[in-house]
Amino acid sequence: MTDRMISPNTNQEEEFLEKTLRPQYFAQYIGQDKVKQELAIYIQAAKHREESLDHVLLYGPPGLGKTTMAMVIANEMGVNIRTTSGPTIEKPGDLVATLNELEPGDVLFVDEIHRLPRVAEEMLYSAMEDFYVDIMVGQGTTAHPVHFPLPPFTLIGATTRAGMLSAPLRDRFGIISHMQYYEEKDLKEIVQRSAEIFQTEIVEEGAIEIALRSRGTPRIANRLLKRVRDFAQVQANGVIDRKIADKALSLLQVDSAGLDLIDQKLIKTMIELYNGGPVGLSTLSVNIGEERETVEDMYEPYLIQKGFLKRTPRGRVATALAYEHFGYSYQA
Repeated sequence: MTDRMISPNTNQEEEFLEKTLRPQYFAQYIGQDKVKQELAIYIQAAKHREESLDHVLLYGPPGLGKTTMAMVIANEMGVNIRTTSGPTIEKPGDLVATLNELEPGDVLFVDEIHRLPRVAEEMLYSAMEDFYVDIMVGQGTTAHPVHFPLPPFTLIGATTRAGMLSAPLRDRFGIISHMQYYEEKDLKEIVQRSAEIFQTEIVEEGAIEIALRSRGTPRIANRLLKRVRDFAQVQANGVIDRKIADKALSLLQVDSAGLDLIDQKLIKTMIELYNGGPVGLSTLSVNIGEERETVEDMYEPYLIQKGFLKRTPRGRVATALAYEHFGYSYQA
Protein backbone atom coordinates (compact mmCIF):
# COMPACT_ATOMS: atom_id res chain seq x y z
CA MET A 1 0.00 0.00 0.00
CA THR A 2 1.39 3.41 -0.94
CA ASP A 3 0.16 5.14 2.23
CA ARG A 4 2.27 2.94 4.51
CA MET A 5 5.23 5.05 5.55
CA ILE A 6 7.05 2.51 7.72
CA SER A 7 7.72 -1.06 6.67
CA PRO A 8 7.76 -4.03 9.10
CA ASN A 9 11.52 -4.22 8.66
CA THR A 10 11.83 -0.59 9.72
CA ASN A 11 9.78 -1.26 12.85
CA GLN A 12 12.01 -4.22 13.70
CA GLU A 13 15.07 -2.05 13.20
CA GLU A 14 13.68 0.62 15.54
CA GLU A 15 12.93 -2.00 18.20
CA PHE A 16 16.47 -3.32 17.89
CA LEU A 17 17.87 0.18 18.28
CA GLU A 18 15.72 0.76 21.38
CA LYS A 19 17.18 -2.35 23.00
CA THR A 20 20.68 -1.36 21.96
CA LEU A 21 20.32 2.00 23.72
CA ARG A 22 20.04 0.25 27.07
CA PRO A 23 23.40 -0.28 28.80
CA GLN A 24 24.06 -3.82 29.98
CA TYR A 25 26.62 -3.23 32.76
CA PHE A 26 27.63 -0.47 35.17
CA ALA A 27 30.62 0.41 32.97
CA GLN A 28 28.18 1.34 30.18
CA TYR A 29 25.62 3.05 32.42
CA ILE A 30 26.08 6.83 32.28
CA GLY A 31 25.14 8.90 35.34
CA GLN A 32 23.62 7.90 38.72
CA ASP A 33 27.18 7.51 40.05
CA LYS A 34 26.23 7.30 43.74
CA VAL A 35 23.64 4.61 43.11
CA LYS A 36 26.06 2.63 40.92
CA GLN A 37 28.92 2.83 43.42
CA GLU A 38 26.77 1.59 46.29
CA LEU A 39 25.13 -1.19 44.27
CA ALA A 40 28.51 -2.36 42.93
CA ILE A 41 29.70 -2.92 46.52
CA TYR A 42 26.53 -4.78 47.54
CA ILE A 43 26.70 -6.96 44.43
CA GLN A 44 30.36 -7.78 44.91
CA ALA A 45 29.73 -8.73 48.55
CA ALA A 46 26.72 -10.90 47.65
CA LYS A 47 28.69 -12.73 44.96
CA HIS A 48 31.60 -13.26 47.36
CA ARG A 49 29.22 -14.87 49.88
CA GLU A 50 27.46 -16.77 47.06
CA GLU A 51 24.13 -15.32 48.15
CA SER A 52 21.33 -13.59 46.32
CA LEU A 53 21.44 -9.80 46.46
CA ASP A 54 19.27 -8.15 49.10
CA HIS A 55 15.96 -6.72 47.86
CA VAL A 56 16.28 -3.35 46.10
CA LEU A 57 13.85 -0.43 45.87
CA LEU A 58 14.53 2.12 43.11
CA TYR A 59 12.49 5.31 43.28
CA GLY A 60 12.42 8.61 41.46
CA PRO A 61 10.66 10.47 38.62
CA PRO A 62 9.78 8.66 35.37
CA GLY A 63 12.37 8.12 32.65
CA LEU A 64 15.51 8.05 34.83
CA GLY A 65 16.48 4.46 34.06
CA LYS A 66 14.99 2.40 36.88
CA THR A 67 14.10 -0.49 34.55
CA THR A 68 17.51 -0.33 32.92
CA MET A 69 19.20 -0.30 36.33
CA ALA A 70 17.30 -3.45 37.31
CA MET A 71 18.51 -5.21 34.16
CA VAL A 72 22.07 -4.06 34.80
CA ILE A 73 21.90 -5.42 38.36
CA ALA A 74 20.80 -8.82 37.05
CA ASN A 75 23.62 -8.83 34.48
CA GLU A 76 26.19 -7.84 37.09
CA MET A 77 24.94 -10.66 39.35
CA GLY A 78 25.01 -13.08 36.38
CA VAL A 79 21.38 -14.15 36.88
CA ASN A 80 18.12 -14.07 34.93
CA ILE A 81 15.52 -11.35 35.38
CA ARG A 82 11.74 -11.70 35.27
CA THR A 83 9.73 -8.52 34.81
CA THR A 84 6.18 -7.60 35.71
CA SER A 85 4.32 -4.57 37.04
CA GLY A 86 1.97 -3.79 39.89
CA PRO A 87 -1.15 -3.25 37.76
CA THR A 88 -0.77 -6.62 35.96
CA ILE A 89 -0.85 -8.56 39.25
CA GLU A 90 -4.57 -8.50 39.93
CA LYS A 91 -4.83 -11.43 42.34
CA PRO A 92 -2.53 -13.62 44.50
CA GLY A 93 -2.51 -16.36 41.86
CA ASP A 94 -0.84 -14.01 39.39
CA LEU A 95 1.97 -13.36 41.87
CA VAL A 96 2.38 -17.05 42.73
CA ALA A 97 2.66 -17.92 39.02
CA THR A 98 5.39 -15.32 38.60
CA LEU A 99 7.28 -16.44 41.71
CA ASN A 100 7.04 -20.05 40.58
CA GLU A 101 9.13 -19.25 37.49
CA LEU A 102 12.13 -18.05 39.49
CA GLU A 103 15.39 -19.99 39.73
CA PRO A 104 17.79 -19.61 42.70
CA GLY A 105 19.36 -16.15 42.67
CA ASP A 106 17.06 -14.73 39.97
CA VAL A 107 15.83 -11.14 39.97
CA LEU A 108 12.12 -10.36 39.98
CA PHE A 109 11.55 -6.80 38.78
CA VAL A 110 8.20 -5.22 39.68
CA ASP A 111 7.61 -1.86 38.04
CA GLU A 112 5.06 0.50 39.60
CA ILE A 113 5.24 -1.59 42.73
CA HIS A 114 3.14 0.99 44.59
CA ARG A 115 0.15 -0.20 42.53
CA LEU A 116 0.23 -3.79 43.81
CA PRO A 117 -3.11 -4.94 45.25
CA ARG A 118 -2.95 -5.13 49.04
CA VAL A 119 -3.59 -8.89 49.11
CA ALA A 120 -0.67 -9.50 46.71
CA GLU A 121 1.54 -7.10 48.67
CA GLU A 122 0.88 -8.98 51.90
CA MET A 123 1.79 -12.25 50.19
CA LEU A 124 5.14 -10.70 49.28
CA TYR A 125 6.08 -10.21 52.94
CA SER A 126 6.87 -13.87 53.60
CA ALA A 127 8.27 -14.31 50.09
CA MET A 128 10.79 -11.51 50.65
CA GLU A 129 11.74 -12.39 54.23
CA ASP A 130 11.65 -16.19 54.36
CA PHE A 131 11.22 -17.28 50.71
CA TYR A 132 7.85 -18.95 50.97
CA VAL A 133 4.19 -18.19 50.40
CA ASP A 134 1.11 -19.81 51.89
CA ILE A 135 -1.71 -20.30 49.40
CA MET A 136 -5.24 -21.59 49.89
CA VAL A 137 -6.19 -24.66 47.87
CA GLY A 138 -9.76 -25.88 47.42
CA GLN A 139 -13.05 -24.23 48.25
CA GLY A 140 -15.48 -24.18 51.15
CA THR A 141 -14.96 -26.88 53.75
CA THR A 142 -12.17 -28.49 51.70
CA ALA A 143 -10.10 -25.30 51.56
CA HIS A 144 -6.71 -25.63 53.25
CA PRO A 145 -3.42 -23.73 53.25
CA VAL A 146 -0.41 -25.06 51.34
CA HIS A 147 3.12 -24.03 52.24
CA PHE A 148 4.88 -23.17 48.98
CA PRO A 149 8.69 -22.80 49.30
CA LEU A 150 10.58 -20.42 46.99
CA PRO A 151 14.22 -20.28 45.93
CA PRO A 152 16.29 -17.36 47.25
CA PHE A 153 15.67 -14.43 44.90
CA THR A 154 16.08 -10.66 44.67
CA LEU A 155 13.02 -8.46 44.37
CA ILE A 156 13.70 -5.14 42.67
CA GLY A 157 10.81 -2.73 42.97
CA ALA A 158 10.55 0.51 41.01
CA THR A 159 8.23 3.37 41.81
CA THR A 160 7.68 7.02 41.03
CA ARG A 161 5.69 7.39 44.24
CA ALA A 162 7.69 5.98 47.14
CA GLY A 163 5.38 7.70 49.61
CA MET A 164 2.52 5.44 48.50
CA LEU A 165 4.34 2.28 49.58
CA SER A 166 3.12 0.83 52.85
CA ALA A 167 5.65 0.84 55.69
CA PRO A 168 5.70 -2.99 56.00
CA LEU A 169 6.61 -3.39 52.32
CA ARG A 170 9.14 -0.54 52.29
CA ASP A 171 10.87 -1.90 55.40
CA ARG A 172 11.52 -5.25 53.70
CA PHE A 173 13.85 -3.68 51.14
CA GLY A 174 17.44 -3.87 52.35
CA ILE A 175 18.68 -1.46 49.65
CA ILE A 176 16.81 1.75 48.86
CA SER A 177 18.21 3.93 46.08
CA HIS A 178 16.97 7.33 44.95
CA MET A 179 17.37 7.94 41.21
CA GLN A 180 18.18 11.62 40.66
CA TYR A 181 17.71 13.87 37.64
CA TYR A 182 20.77 13.72 35.38
CA GLU A 183 23.37 16.43 35.05
CA GLU A 184 23.76 18.05 31.65
CA LYS A 185 27.25 16.58 31.10
CA ASP A 186 25.87 13.06 31.57
CA LEU A 187 22.93 13.75 29.26
CA LYS A 188 25.30 15.09 26.63
CA GLU A 189 27.27 11.84 26.82
CA ILE A 190 24.05 9.81 26.56
CA VAL A 191 22.97 11.79 23.48
CA GLN A 192 26.38 11.26 21.86
CA ARG A 193 26.28 7.53 22.59
CA SER A 194 22.75 7.19 21.24
CA ALA A 195 23.63 9.18 18.11
CA GLU A 196 26.49 6.77 17.49
CA ILE A 197 24.12 3.82 17.81
CA PHE A 198 21.69 5.54 15.43
CA GLN A 199 24.63 6.14 13.06
CA THR A 200 23.83 9.84 13.15
CA GLU A 201 26.55 12.49 12.97
CA ILE A 202 26.31 15.00 15.82
CA VAL A 203 28.66 17.78 16.84
CA GLU A 204 29.27 18.53 20.52
CA GLU A 205 27.25 21.77 20.48
CA GLY A 206 24.26 19.90 19.06
CA ALA A 207 24.49 17.26 21.79
CA ILE A 208 24.73 19.99 24.44
CA GLU A 209 21.63 21.75 23.08
CA ILE A 210 19.59 18.54 23.25
CA ALA A 211 20.94 17.76 26.74
CA LEU A 212 19.96 21.23 28.01
CA ARG A 213 16.35 20.69 26.96
CA SER A 214 15.93 17.09 28.13
CA ARG A 215 14.48 17.80 31.61
CA GLY A 216 17.36 15.91 33.23
CA THR A 217 15.88 12.69 31.84
CA PRO A 218 17.61 10.17 29.51
CA ARG A 219 14.32 8.90 28.08
CA ILE A 220 13.41 12.41 26.96
CA ALA A 221 16.95 13.02 25.66
CA ASN A 222 16.72 9.97 23.40
CA ARG A 223 13.22 10.90 22.25
CA LEU A 224 14.30 14.43 21.35
CA LEU A 225 17.39 13.09 19.60
CA LYS A 226 15.19 10.99 17.31
CA ARG A 227 13.08 13.98 16.34
CA VAL A 228 16.08 16.26 15.82
CA ARG A 229 17.64 13.50 13.72
CA ASP A 230 14.59 13.70 11.41
CA PHE A 231 15.05 17.44 10.97
CA ALA A 232 18.78 17.02 10.37
CA GLN A 233 18.18 14.34 7.76
CA VAL A 234 15.80 16.54 5.79
CA GLN A 235 17.33 19.98 6.32
CA ALA A 236 21.01 19.57 7.24
CA ASN A 237 22.43 16.59 5.35
CA GLY A 238 21.98 14.41 8.41
CA VAL A 239 24.37 16.38 10.66
CA ILE A 240 23.06 17.60 14.03
CA ASP A 241 24.66 20.88 15.10
CA ARG A 242 23.47 23.50 17.58
CA LYS A 243 21.55 25.46 14.96
CA ILE A 244 19.49 22.52 13.65
CA ALA A 245 18.92 21.24 17.22
CA ASP A 246 17.65 24.66 18.32
CA LYS A 247 15.39 24.97 15.27
CA ALA A 248 13.92 21.48 15.68
CA LEU A 249 13.37 21.77 19.43
CA SER A 250 11.79 25.20 19.07
CA LEU A 251 9.33 23.77 16.52
CA LEU A 252 8.62 20.98 19.01
CA GLN A 253 7.84 23.73 21.57
CA VAL A 254 10.58 22.67 23.96
CA ASP A 255 12.12 25.87 25.30
CA SER A 256 15.66 26.67 26.43
CA ALA A 257 15.01 25.35 29.97
CA GLY A 258 13.54 22.08 28.69
CA LEU A 259 9.96 23.10 29.46
CA ASP A 260 7.48 21.55 27.06
CA LEU A 261 4.02 22.76 26.13
CA ILE A 262 2.36 21.38 29.28
CA ASP A 263 5.01 22.88 31.58
CA GLN A 264 4.59 26.23 29.91
CA LYS A 265 0.80 26.04 30.08
CA LEU A 266 0.91 25.13 33.77
CA ILE A 267 3.17 28.02 34.79
CA LYS A 268 1.42 30.56 32.58
CA THR A 269 -1.97 29.49 33.97
CA MET A 270 -0.72 30.08 37.51
CA ILE A 271 0.60 33.52 36.63
CA GLU A 272 -2.17 34.75 34.35
CA LEU A 273 -5.23 33.34 36.13
CA TYR A 274 -4.11 33.12 39.76
CA ASN A 275 -1.47 35.86 40.10
CA GLY A 276 1.21 33.23 40.61
CA GLY A 277 -0.69 31.34 43.32
CA PRO A 278 -1.10 29.78 45.71
CA VAL A 279 -3.45 27.54 43.76
CA GLY A 280 -4.54 23.96 44.42
CA LEU A 281 -3.22 21.08 42.33
CA SER A 282 -6.73 19.86 41.46
CA THR A 283 -7.66 23.31 40.16
CA LEU A 284 -4.51 23.50 38.06
CA SER A 285 -5.13 20.03 36.65
CA VAL A 286 -8.61 21.01 35.50
CA ASN A 287 -7.31 24.25 33.95
CA ILE A 288 -4.67 22.55 31.81
CA GLY A 289 -6.69 19.40 31.05
CA GLU A 290 -4.36 16.87 32.67
CA GLU A 291 -4.92 14.27 35.40
CA ARG A 292 -3.86 15.37 38.88
CA GLU A 293 -1.50 12.37 39.21
CA THR A 294 0.10 13.15 35.84
CA VAL A 295 0.85 16.73 36.88
CA GLU A 296 2.16 15.64 40.28
CA ASP A 297 4.36 12.79 38.99
CA MET A 298 5.54 13.97 35.58
CA TYR A 299 5.61 17.76 35.58
CA GLU A 300 5.91 19.14 39.10
CA PRO A 301 9.16 17.40 40.15
CA TYR A 302 11.18 18.97 37.33
CA LEU A 303 9.58 22.41 37.73
CA ILE A 304 10.37 22.33 41.44
CA GLN A 305 13.91 21.10 40.81
CA LYS A 306 14.48 23.93 38.31
CA GLY A 307 13.14 26.49 40.77
CA PHE A 308 10.05 27.51 38.78
CA LEU A 309 7.48 26.14 41.23
CA LYS A 310 7.08 25.85 45.00
CA ARG A 311 4.76 23.67 47.06
CA THR A 312 3.25 25.42 50.06
CA PRO A 313 0.58 24.39 52.60
CA ARG A 314 -1.88 26.65 50.75
CA GLY A 315 -1.09 25.38 47.24
CA ARG A 316 1.37 25.74 44.35
CA VAL A 317 3.21 29.02 43.81
CA ALA A 318 5.10 30.28 40.76
CA THR A 319 8.52 31.67 41.70
CA ALA A 320 10.25 34.89 40.63
CA LEU A 321 12.41 32.75 38.34
CA ALA A 322 9.28 31.51 36.55
CA TYR A 323 8.10 35.09 36.03
CA GLU A 324 11.51 36.05 34.66
CA HIS A 325 11.71 33.01 32.36
CA PHE A 326 8.37 33.81 30.71
CA GLY A 327 8.90 37.56 30.63
CA TYR A 328 6.33 38.57 33.24
CA SER A 329 6.81 41.38 35.73
CA TYR A 330 7.19 39.93 39.24
CA GLN A 331 5.93 41.65 42.39
CA ALA A 332 6.61 39.97 45.73
